[in-house]
Amino acid sequence: MGSVALDSLFGSLPFSVGVFVGAAFAIALAGVAMSATADRLADRTGWGEAIVGAVFLAAATSLPDFAATLTAAADDHPELAVGNMMGSMALNFAFLGIGDMVYRKANLEHAAASPANLIQAALLIALLVIPLMAMLGPGVTVWAVHPASVILPVAYVFGFVLLRQTQATPMWTVRRTAQTVEDRPDRNKGGRQSLAILWLRFGVLTLVLAVSGWALMKAAETIIAWTGLSETLVGTLLTALATSSPELVTTIAAIRAGALALAVGGIIGTNCFNVTAIAAADFAYRGGSIYQAVTSDQVFWGLLTILMSAVLLLGFVRRERYGIGKIGFESFLILVLYAGAVALLVGREL
Repeated sequence: MGSVALDSLFGSLPFSVGVFVGAAFAIALAGVAMSATADRLADRTGWGEAIVGAVFLAAATSLPDFAATLTAAADDHPELAVGNMMGSMALNFAFLGIGDMVYRKANLEHAAASPANLIQAALLIALLVIPLMAMLGPGVTVWAVHPASVILPVAYVFGFVLLRQTQATPMWTVRRTAQTVEDRPDRNKGGRQSLAILWLRFGVLTLVLAVSGWALMKAAETIIAWTGLSETLVGTLLTALATSSPELVTTIAAIRAGALALAVGGIIGTNCFNVTAIAAADFAYRGGSIYQAVTSDQVFWGLLTILMSAVLLLGFVRRERYGIGKIGFESFLILVLYAGAVALLVGREL
């Protein structure tokens, strides 16, 4: 009865719009608190901002995307599910460009360059190629699941092992400049709260993000049904923007706190984690392989994200101190690429 009543409520357009706005607001507020907690955990645990950002903060801020994507896949909306993930990854890189505008001391990628971030950017490209190959290749499935959905989480874990090894024993180091902000954990900077309390707070905020992501996608499904908007447009732009708001607020909050490695590592790590959500969506979608159920739009957005990753890698290696408008060339180019892709999508829909 409870499920029936809930479905009835979500069948109302005004209710769904209210839930969509409320869930997006809750995600943004939880994201602000999440950034401060993650920064403290990076110091108190001694793991550093790069690892906490790439793994824990990335997984937590990805949960709205993860929950929303699984909800859409289970409710037989494959285009909405995959579109939410692909749109979120491209948008997250645009957030990094916005973060570069906020940090005025130097190009953000120059100041936060590290072996860990290079590893993550390369890993993201490798991970993204797997679902794109599954979309373009033959629709092979075992129990309605594509083999790529098994390969993806294995590749992600392997990448994390490489990241941890690189962080522990780097084979090369970034040249230090006056603008470089090093990631050096300080156990005395984590505040007076116990480590257990910090983890508990982090867990509660993570739960808020997950529930909000589920509610937001349920509302989005109703909005699509009532307005006639395409799943590609709603998933790639609207839900992607709402579910990705934790990445924006945590990035800006981390930059303002001087935790640059946490900000950059959190964005790239979130995108790596988001790719694994596509694999989870394939398990949740029971209409066959989810890769074969989506349009070429998702291939376009996946390739766009790969291009953005390559541009970011170039930025890490080039390490331009100041560029156009005091932001790096990579941030400027990423913002132009995202704006162009959005214009193409909206123009086609209109």
